[in-house]
Amino acid sequence: MSQIMTAAGIVTGTAAAAAVVWSMLCWARRITAGARCQLRSDMLRTYYHHRESETIRQYEYENFVMAYEAYRALGGNSFMEKIYDEVRTWEVVT
Repeated sequence: MSQIMTAAGIVTGTAAAAAVVWSMLCWARRITAGARCQLRSDMLRTYYHHRESETIRQYEYENFVMAYEAYRALGGNSFMEKIYDEVRTWEVVT
């Protein structure tokens, strides 16, 4: 009888641990998606603000590059790669 109780305890403990891990993974996915969305939004705001003049301030360019690298590290798509490639051709002013 005690072996059955021990086995039941192990199964229950394993199921509870799996539920916690699953919850944490879902939470991490939502945080990652939110961070990607915010980075994309920031980069697009900068892009549309400067696309007519095709000039960008040095600090904005550096921020854009850092945001792009973080976006790609978080699994961002190729749409921003096209925007990034275009921004890299702009004149950087101080």
